[in-house]
Amino acid sequence: MRRLLFAALLAVSLSNSTGCFLAAYDADPAVRARQLMYTSEELRQLREEWHRFWLLDQPNHMYPYNTHGGVI
Repeated sequence: MRRLLFAALLAVSLSNSTGCFLAAYDADPAVRARQLMYTSEELRQLREEWHRFWLLDQPNHMYPYNTHGGVI
């Protein structure tokens, strides 16, 4: 009986909590907006860093002719 009571208590306590135990962002809307902007800016910079790491931001050298990017 005791095990059943503990299992029911555990099930009720786990069903009441949704998401993380601690909130990732602040409850104040102004602070939360600033935190979300910082997070999105970091992700944008991460994408550019990923392109630099894999040399995707370099010119393509597979073309048979050279392009210098200046005015001809």
